[in-house]
Amino acid sequence: MIGIQNVGPSSPTQIKRQWVQRIKWGALLGLMVLIYGSHAPLITLTKVDGRVPFNSSSCVVMIELAKLFVSLLSLVLTGGTSALQAAPRLLLVAPYAVPAVLYALNNNLVVLMQAYMDPSSYQILSNLKIASTALLYSLCLGKRLRLAQWLALGLLMAAGVCHSYSSLELEDPDGAEAKEDARLHITAWGIFLVLVYCCVSGLAAVYTERVLKSQKLPLGVQNLYLYVFGVAINGLSSFSFVASDESFLEGYSGVVWVIIAGQAVNGLLMSVVLKHGSGITRLFVISSSMLVNALLSWLFLGLQLTSFFPVPVGMIGLAAYLYYK
Repeated sequence: MIGIQNVGPSSPTQIKRQWVQRIKWGALLGLMVLIYGSHAPLITLTKVDGRVPFNSSSCVVMIELAKLFVSLLSLVLTGGTSALQAAPRLLLVAPYAVPAVLYALNNNLVVLMQAYMDPSSYQILSNLKIASTALLYSLCLGKRLRLAQWLALGLLMAAGVCHSYSSLELEDPDGAEAKEDARLHITAWGIFLVLVYCCVSGLAAVYTERVLKSQKLPLGVQNLYLYVFGVAINGLSSFSFVASDESFLEGYSGVVWVIIAGQAVNGLLMSVVLKHGSGITRLFVISSSMLVNALLSWLFLGLQLTSFFPVPVGMIGLAAYLYYK
């Protein structure tokens, strides 16, 4: 979580300011947990005949456009456009292209994975990104982890294995007559995609945090650079995958627009966390959102959790306690 340093005796005004800051961070993180946890169930609700009807690449472009628009609007409203009067140096802007490429890959993976697993399986196994991110933190940023924290990562890995063992479908049933059981399920191809997703996610988080903190620029300007590359890179990807006879917004519904709005807000909030907090806070949000995901899947998707399901959930809860205590 985000700590507030104690530098000695505090006046009532300082104490009040600290509590206000904690409440703001709590509200921000709570909103992120809600948005992150609802993402997979919302995608499932858009499915028609078991398939996602919209093009995932075009959806990512719309998310990046929304974040770019909000970033530009915030600069205009706060008078921050003065920082854009002079043309930025290439060496200053170029680093923002790397996160855009990594996040473009991951955003498409998130949608793609839904075809090979149920929402709760995705949410639980995506917690493996805690291990990949922490490993990259240790290797790339020189962050030292305590023994208890490494133990927590081991627990998260074991939780993923337990959940996969209880619901793994190594073979796709022949014929469409296989009924859609409201059970936890994941295919072998889904596990592979999760591993790729977690590694790319960890690398993107570590690199983005380094860039945001190493450059003394306003966050609005940094977001603008990041999302300009995001729109450009994802736009090229989208137009290369969308068939010529398909509309760019083909298959869009009200739920899809809710997904776009939510992911845009979440991306902007995440940049605040990485700029002023840490990637560890981001991981805590991801871990906590599993509970929201499971609740929404039960309420709206009729997901029937197996009796083994509380085991990996408990292991993840214990891991979070060990990591953040």
